[in-house]
Amino acid sequence: MAVQIFCIVAYNTTMNNNMLLPHDSQPTRADAIKNRMLLLETAQRLFSEQGVSEVTMTAIADAAQVGKGTLYRHFQNKAELCHALLDQEMRDLQERSLRRMRSHENPLENLEWFLEQVLLFVVQNEEFLSIQVTDENVQMLNHPAHLWWRQTILGLLRQIAPNQDVDYLCDMLYVMLDVHTICFQRHSLGYDTPRIITGLIATVRLLTP
Repeated sequence: MAVQIFCIVAYNTTMNNNMLLPHDSQPTRADAIKNRMLLLETAQRLFSEQGVSEVTMTAIADAAQVGKGTLYRHFQNKAELCHALLDQEMRDLQERSLRRMRSHENPLENLEWFLEQVLLFVVQNEEFLSIQVTDENVQMLNHPAHLWWRQTILGLLRQIAPNQDVDYLCDMLYVMLDVHTICFQRHSLGYDTPRIITGLIATVRLLTP
């Protein structure tokens, strides 16, 4: 999988085993690193010029002047390539989240902050996140790059509402962060982003004591 794999790290706070950090992969040959960067830069340029949905994997390989085999060794499909382009933004979101959880003690305020940050991330990267993986068993909500969102929500809910079915409450909130849910709200129902954020926060307050 081209996307960086995330692993759970424990640290001595109330959030242990619930926040995720990126795990560095093994060193890669210099030529492989060069090809990967070339493919990412080429894909980014083509996506900006033509739109993600209009660019094929073949077009990316041709524009980068590499064989399709080289492209598919790095990225099995366009969804993997899109997630790779979001890797740094995802790392930034993780780092901001860790800093927030370590510096603020109120779990409800942390949950509301986190949901807003993830929602803004999804809105900003809607086109990349909407690309489907060819494997029907891998969708955005169970993709390794996003499951740490669920873990973070679950950890905070366990602090906020320990006597409720926090797994189910977590899933309700997690589903609301799915790019397809947000696309439906924005493009089919005409909700703007502030309205979605306000509604999500209001839902949190209704569901928690």
